[in-house]
Amino acid sequence: MKIIENQTFDEERALYGSRELLVKDCSFDGPADGESAFKECGDIQAEHCFFNLRYPFWHVQGLKVKDSQMTELCRAALWYSEQIQIMDTKLHGIKALRECRDASLERCDIISPEFGWSVSGVRMKDCTVESEYFMMRSEHLNFENVHMKGKYSFQYIENSVFENCEFDTKDAFWHAKHVLVKNSVVKGEYLAWYCEDVTFDNCKIIGTQPLCYCKGLKLINCEMVDTDLAFEKSEVEAELTAPVLSIKNPCAGHIYVPSVGEIIRDDERAGGEIILRCPEAS
Repeated sequence: MKIIENQTFDEERALYGSRELLVKDCSFDGPADGESAFKECGDIQAEHCFFNLRYPFWHVQGLKVKDSQMTELCRAALWYSEQIQIMDTKLHGIKALRECRDASLERCDIISPEFGWSVSGVRMKDCTVESEYFMMRSEHLNFENVHMKGKYSFQYIENSVFENCEFDTKDAFWHAKHVLVKNSVVKGEYLAWYCEDVTFDNCKIIGTQPLCYCKGLKLINCEMVDTDLAFEKSEVEAELTAPVLSIKNPCAGHIYVPSVGEIIRDDERAGGEIILRCPEAS
């Protein structure tokens, strides 16, 4: 493997088409303001590097980035790439990950609007995230101990698992399919409308009007806090451990709950059962 150390690159396509290359303590910045430093590359490793220019990693097959920084000016850093590992790195540019496959991110700090669109096979562990429209239209996601704050996250995702996470985000999981959220906290407005085959297991759900117009929805041992107008027009099987402010017109299924402030039934087609039961009686 060729090694490049302690250099600065600012020209267009500075290392275009490189293979089996390790760059250490390098800076991609400068007056030439060149784009696409590693376009069409393979088997690239970057350690302790600074990225301040646009589109550095497009169409890269095999990439490892460690202990590096991608600034706000490092726009659309990773697109159309595969076999990616990113560790202990700041990703602070807009649209940092898109149309990528088989990516692993650990201990990363992500501040990136529109992060993770149309990706597949992304694993994320011990990361913090600020984003809007986070991970939209993506599939086969596996997140562990991810703390995310933003808006409109996980819309149209499929076949994904989230464990021990904290999400503070409105309109999350809209139109999601085949998703498991476990041992997590989800805070925000209008959670998971129009989702299908989504399960929340041992979760805390906070916020107004959650879980409406759902199909195949399951809640196992979940606490709902400050939730009103829940489950409208949803097919749901739910075991809840705390009182709910109000439940409105569940379409079908069973909701076991300690108490409900208000049950709203103004639609004769709403056949879902609401069963008052203390948690210890289950």
